[in-house]
Amino acid sequence: MVVDPKSASVNGRTRSQRPQTSHHEVADELRARIRSGALQPGQRMPTQAQLADEFGVERGAVRQALRILQSEHLLTNVSKGSPATVAPDLGFGRALTGPEAPPLPTTVALAPRIATAFASSHVEIDALCLTSVSLTLAVGEPLRRIHAGELKPAKVDFRVLLPSRDIDLAFPAPVDPSVDGRLQRRWLAQRNAQGQVLRHNLLALRATHGIDVHISFRALPFTPPVKLYLLNGAEALFAYYTLRRREEEIDHEQLEMYDAEGTQSMLFAFEQGAGLRDTTFVEQSHLWFNALWETISSELVLTS
Repeated sequence: MVVDPKSASVNGRTRSQRPQTSHHEVADELRARIRSGALQPGQRMPTQAQLADEFGVERGAVRQALRILQSEHLLTNVSKGSPATVAPDLGFGRALTGPEAPPLPTTVALAPRIATAFASSHVEIDALCLTSVSLTLAVGEPLRRIHAGELKPAKVDFRVLLPSRDIDLAFPAPVDPSVDGRLQRRWLAQRNAQGQVLRHNLLALRATHGIDVHISFRALPFTPPVKLYLLNGAEALFAYYTLRRREEEIDHEQLEMYDAEGTQSMLFAFEQGAGLRDTTFVEQSHLWFNALWETISSELVLTS
């Protein structure tokens, strides 16, 4: 997700000057109210009609926003009828951690945890993944909140491990091994493009907000079968890349391939201090990531 100058300027306007508010913006504002305590656990939300009037949107947009927060386990009783309720026993994002936490799709679980990590004065995020698509999308929320003046970390450090362009990827891979290298070229273009967007958007915080930002990429000599996100030394989010056979049109030709939809991979959350299992997993994940970073990985240049 690219944060362009228009996005930053819109955050500084009054509501009457803004373009049409999206359901994502409504969800962001309501999520912030829950996180800040303005909306308390167990409290009934305003009606959908009241929210639609407040944000100047259709009720359909309000329902979409409420469903997003319900999927994040922040709201219950979301329906067309009575008002939703703030989840009774959960703070912001707490449903994602702890020994009883269910795994959630990356698109649901990652963004709120990244946003919480950005509330720290020193943000430290390590990621091992196939393309950084999910990470780039998830960073969009804290970037919006920084531009809105809601977050102001002093320092941001990112380290990202991605597969090397010099290897034959295990996946995505064509079902027919005689097919040319179109899948590899498409993956490489996506890896480079997403990495460049992530780097650009983070480094832009230096000029716009005076934040000390550092982001580094290194290349792995293998295709990672899992994705891993380490947040501020305190949390580890882990998911398997589950392969499936599917068909897609590439260069005007239908190709069968084995691929994994990383944005839908189910993230398991582990938290330092949440018990021996969680603490050990977080510590071992850091040791594993650091070992890869310092030994067999190599310099990665985000060009074709």
